Amino acid sequence: MKITSLFVPVLVAASVSAHGFVYKFTVNGKEFIGNVPSAKPAPSVIREVTEQDPVKGASNPSLTCGQNSTAGSLIANVNPGDTVTFDWRTASLGPWPHNTGPMLTYMANCGATTCDKFDISQAKWFKVQQVGRKNDTTWFQADLMTGGVATTTIPNTLAAGNYLIRHEIIALHLATALGGAEFYPSCTQLQVGGNQTGAPQASELVSLPGAYSDNDPGIFDPDVFNPGSNYTFPGPAIASFVSGSGDGTITNGTGSTTGSTPTTASPPAATSAASSKSSKTCKIKKRSTSEDNTLLVRPRHVSRIMRRLAFSHSLSRR
Repeated sequence: MKITSLFVPVLVAASVSAHGFVYKFTVNGKEFIGNVPSAKPAPSVIREVTEQDPVKGASNPSLTCGQNSTAGSLIANVNPGDTVTFDWRTASLGPWPHNTGPMLTYMANCGATTCDKFDISQAKWFKVQQVGRKNDTTWFQADLMTGGVATTTIPNTLAAGNYLIRHEIIALHLATALGGAEFYPSCTQLQVGGNQTGAPQASELVSLPGAYSDNDPGIFDPDVFNPGSNYTFPGPAIASFVSGSGDGTITNGTGSTTGSTPTTASPPAATSAASSKSSKTCKIKKRSTSEDNTLLVRPRHVSRIMRRLAFSHSLSRR
């Protein structure tokens, strides 16, 4: 038991050593680079955050768009039906470090003003997508660890206007304890073209913070590591005008409930940058079995550290 106690700091350090931010937003092959947290800002469509650490607490003001986020100076032009991707990295531009929990996408209309001048505390959000576990009970989020990018589709019937799109990862590796969930929201500034008229109903709009509670089933989840457990997404249902909307629950780890198609995109070095399916969902490209086997909650190098610690401890006890 004494040897086991030596492992705890190592495991904790491994789980908190790196977090992340949206490094790149892509639409129709055009890339927009985000600013590394707290760097001198360069023009971007992605709101800059001050740190890569998670937002903690469902009532935290930074839940809106990330840690103390500030507006970018650019606007990305998109059209209904366009595929967009979010490339999540650590502040050192390494791969995303977590593999447990859902990814959700919201949008908010900025009204007559462009979203670089919009007061985000006044935003009313509607959900367009949510993805959780795959059929094999691993989480879509885990694919980000191997270079995948999160992919979604601008709703086909969305009315023209100025919008924020908010992509959020909720990391649940510590969510077996109340308050353990880690929120990673990121907002990108858009101008949607076209002549569509689709819009959410007033009852489908929420505030963030405001839509979540720390004890919501999808945020405080003692059964998160039980692959046979049901998972309930936090927040509202997907807006009814978004085709393919669902009820927000995945049963026994099957599939993903989405409105704006979750598809999986390839790592940047792969032959395809992102899935271009016309159906509307958001996953991340299927990995080989060998890749899946590496997506453990604890990195494999921790095991080697553990063995060295155990060996050293056993020598000291002789």
